[in-house]
Amino acid sequence: MTAYVEPMASEAELLDVPGDAGVRSVRVSSPSRVLWPELGFTKLDLAKYIVAVGGPFVEANGDRPVSLQRFPDGIDGEQFFSKNPPKGTPDYVRAVPVVYPSARSHPQLVIDEPAGAVWAVQMNTVVFHPWASRAEASDFPDQLRIDLDPQPGTDFTDAVPAAIELRKVLEEAGLTPFIKTSGNRGLHVFAPIEPTHEFLDVRHAVIAAARELERRMPKAVTTAWWKEERGERVFVDFNQANRDRTMAGAYSPRALGHAPVSTPITWDELPSVDPRVFTVLTVPSRLAKIGDPWAGMSATPGSIDALLSWWERDLAAGLGELPFPPDYPKMPGEPPRVQPSKARKPQAE
Repeated sequence: MTAYVEPMASEAELLDVPGDAGVRSVRVSSPSRVLWPELGFTKLDLAKYIVAVGGPFVEANGDRPVSLQRFPDGIDGEQFFSKNPPKGTPDYVRAVPVVYPSARSHPQLVIDEPAGAVWAVQMNTVVFHPWASRAEASDFPDQLRIDLDPQPGTDFTDAVPAAIELRKVLEEAGLTPFIKTSGNRGLHVFAPIEPTHEFLDVRHAVIAAARELERRMPKAVTTAWWKEERGERVFVDFNQANRDRTMAGAYSPRALGHAPVSTPITWDELPSVDPRVFTVLTVPSRLAKIGDPWAGMSATPGSIDALLSWWERDLAAGLGELPFPPDYPKMPGEPPRVQPSKARKPQAE
């Protein structure tokens, strides 16, 4: 007769997570699962990181529709994005209906407290991608976001002077810009704005700012959508301003070997900053020492009216709409979505 063997309980730990709603006990299963092999950094380590940065993390990313980039087998394994609340979502993690570019509407996750972010880690989330709009007004961004993306032949040091000049451009337009590392090679410049314009208007405001920056730094910056036209310049990725387009959130880890973090910095730090030092191992102590450079960022929103007047000025000068992402429906005024080198040339008469 074969003896019955009691099934082993799955490995798990309970983590106490403080927040405005009090302390919640969040279960973290497979806590010893290694997410970053290079560091030996585990799922439980990531959950503890989120607890350590919980307040600033929620201030930056909370109350927004958020997409979760999940890695069930660590950063070197398969990945996928979650937008909708999965079965078993706790009652302290909500969802709101949002409209996607296809015009389809669906509920999307919202994080309101650190426990919600730790629950997302329990679901093997590594990177958090918040929308530029608030949960209850998801059609109207309250952040203008500009992604400075160094192209091959350039690097982070090339993005720095572009960001410094972009700060001047935005301030001339009446906005107050903030900056963070992307967690990779680039920089993200944000400005709080009044949530009075929908995404297409904000996209046009971003394009206006990008074109002004390009005029001032034509050898260093480009708005060219097609990679073959960018050259060794920093690309101002205007399409990150579109509906359902997101960047890694402030204090979000990135799925790279040394576990970098997209980290808010001060403008004074920018000229000498080394983004490689901001990791899941170092950012908690940095926060404890200097505080959050983005604290209170949303308190003084500005208007995009000046940037929209620049957009209209450029339209009158013959500068029209720019290409949209390939999964978007064809948009009014959009140029052909054909790579320039493959476009059909007009036949000579």
